[in-house]
Amino acid sequence: MRRLAVFAGGFSLGVFLAQYLLRDGWILLGAGTALALGVLALALPWEWRRRGVALFAALSLGLGWSWLYARQVQRPAQAMAGRTETITATLCGYAAESDFGARATVRLEGLPGRAVFYGGRELLDLVPGQTVTGQARLQDAARVRDEDVTTFTSKGVFLLVYGRGDLEIGQGTRHSPRWYPARTARAMGERIQILFSGDAAGFLTAILTGDRGQVSEKAYAALTEAGLSHILAVSGMHCGFLMALAGFLLPSRRLQALLGIPLLAFYAALTGGSPSVLRACVMLSLPLLAILARRESDGPTSLLTALFLILLANPFAAASVSLQLSFAAMAGILWLTPKLYKGLTGEKKRGKVFRFLAVTFSTSMGAMVFTMPLAAYYFGALVLIAPLSGALCLWAATWAFSFGLLSVFVSFFYPPLGALLAPPAWLAAEYILFAAGLLSRIPCHAVYTANPYLKYWLAYAYVLFAAAYLAKGAGRRRYVLAALLAALTLALTVRLGEARYNSDLDALVLDVGQGQSVVLASGGAFALVDCGSANSWKVPGETAARQLASMGCRRLDCLILTHYDKDHVSGVTGLLERLEVDTLLVPEEEDDAGLQSAVLSAAEARGVTIRFITAEERLDLGRGALTVYPPVGEAGDNDRGLSVLASAGERDLLITGDMDAATEAKLLETYVLPDIEALVAGHHGSKYASSQALLDALRPETACISVGSNAYGHPAEETLLRLARQGCDIYRTDLHGTIHLTWNQEDSYG
Repeated sequence: MRRLAVFAGGFSLGVFLAQYLLRDGWILLGAGTALALGVLALALPWEWRRRGVALFAALSLGLGWSWLYARQVQRPAQAMAGRTETITATLCGYAAESDFGARATVRLEGLPGRAVFYGGRELLDLVPGQTVTGQARLQDAARVRDEDVTTFTSKGVFLLVYGRGDLEIGQGTRHSPRWYPARTARAMGERIQILFSGDAAGFLTAILTGDRGQVSEKAYAALTEAGLSHILAVSGMHCGFLMALAGFLLPSRRLQALLGIPLLAFYAALTGGSPSVLRACVMLSLPLLAILARRESDGPTSLLTALFLILLANPFAAASVSLQLSFAAMAGILWLTPKLYKGLTGEKKRGKVFRFLAVTFSTSMGAMVFTMPLAAYYFGALVLIAPLSGALCLWAATWAFSFGLLSVFVSFFYPPLGALLAPPAWLAAEYILFAAGLLSRIPCHAVYTANPYLKYWLAYAYVLFAAAYLAKGAGRRRYVLAALLAALTLALTVRLGEARYNSDLDALVLDVGQGQSVVLASGGAFALVDCGSANSWKVPGETAARQLASMGCRRLDCLILTHYDKDHVSGVTGLLERLEVDTLLVPEEEDDAGLQSAVLSAAEARGVTIRFITAEERLDLGRGALTVYPPVGEAGDNDRGLSVLASAGERDLLITGDMDAATEAKLLETYVLPDIEALVAGHHGSKYASSQALLDALRPETACISVGSNAYGHPAEETLLRLARQGCDIYRTDLHGTIHLTWNQEDSYG
């Protein structure tokens, strides 16, 4: 077992090195170097020789396999990128709605790997195994426009395919048993909608089938902020529930082993085969195989073997956030949880309640020890309340999953009995969602990396606890002292982060991709202008709420929406779920896409005061002021938007939304605008905005461009030249991240 662990660990290390450190020709050089070190290891003593040879041979194999896989699977797909071809694609699952129709994961005839096909809504009527044939534009999935991404390649997707014109639909292999898991998942989802309703239905669909598309924004926000979003991602916990249920129903261990392995494989396919569920299925299958073979198994070997098998199937999975979090959590559970549990329970006999709480706390802390840095890096948050959330809710997740699965399964054969089994699952789901809602409203339940000092505190906390772990002779007191120091320094870190925003006016142009969201703060008052993004992988509502929380904002004084385009309002609902808002200021005119109704309904549901701006309004903002100008254009949504002037004494910043040059001219004609210090460039740097006339009239010294991955050519080269000729310092969110400008009435800004 140890040699297997060494081999699996060495192979996995080689894959990670290839993905994150070495590039192209260096990978083969690294493989050769590792192989040479393996040969040198033959000179070591016997015990070290076996491990050294196994480690370096596996490392060389991991590097070599990554190089070979990229050339045999990724490169053929990349060679097709940029072409328009006639393709035949087989659907690997059911299609889902997209902004402009539908999308589905497919396999292209004649190419290895998978692709994502974007087409019309007719895809929604197809079933797995059917084929589509027609003209399509092909794009590399590893580089979307100018941005390198791993979202697709980590899932084995190497091409994005955009359908052109009519498609020919074929029957393909739709009746093959290969598609039974996907069909079962669809049938389960439909049955869940019959048995349950509301947020509970979406929650149970996620934990039973892996489809999180039915989870409402409200439920997702509450679970995320409470540190319970991992319950939604099918993983080891869910597979453990499944095997516990199988163990309850099946009498003998050998029968459990014989039926459990194919059951786990079927469930992994049913839920989409994410790295977290594959890891769990392999780790649970190995002990079952050990039972059949009458051999012993151990957790670390099972964990490394699971990692080896996943990376063998797709080395690019090393960049999967799901994989990294899942394996980091399990590594912490295997290493730290037993130590914590033993330390909490000691030698004394403890009651069931105490042991349950000790297990829950130890497991939560074990899972967090290695995932906290990853969560901070990828999601920008440290949920401090997570251990309490786990203690209160994980037991209910077991009930929700077990009774939910039973009720759905039984309802296929006898619906009345399935309905009879449903209430316990519904109650457990509602309890979890209710508890998450309460926990997420506790002050300081989480801290966010929008506070730039937090990463230093996190490093300090790890050093602190590492020192406590290595210290001898102080017993538990060293951990108590470390915890107290960590808590005190965290409080100081939070206060220092808030103190950064103490100017007469702070303006932050948030990095929300191809969209806009601008925070304005002064003297403890806060306003937000717009909250949206056209990039689906950005979460503007969450980004804005976390930035405001890091600034000490507990309640947003006003939210101003320049207009109702998606890239300016898509995050409003998410923001309202995470932060209370006093007043919403919006244009009165309805938009072409019908988004006004959704925005106003969300605001009304949360008791937000809504004001339609039809005339110039001046609002106090702490030590500064806001002037909101009504629409002056008539041509379309972009020109029927609001403009916002933020002022601190003689210093001003102007936000014009997406208005074009003609509408900018009308704004200048209608209202008296001052010289400004900063301009949020109109329409994300479009060539039709931030006109020369506007620049000549207002003479900005700084220009901020809120822009992300887009197909419009934003920011336009001519706009950048205009701003440069004006003498503006130019900052872009796609290059510089969130832009922070500060003003004091007597001082210059920085």
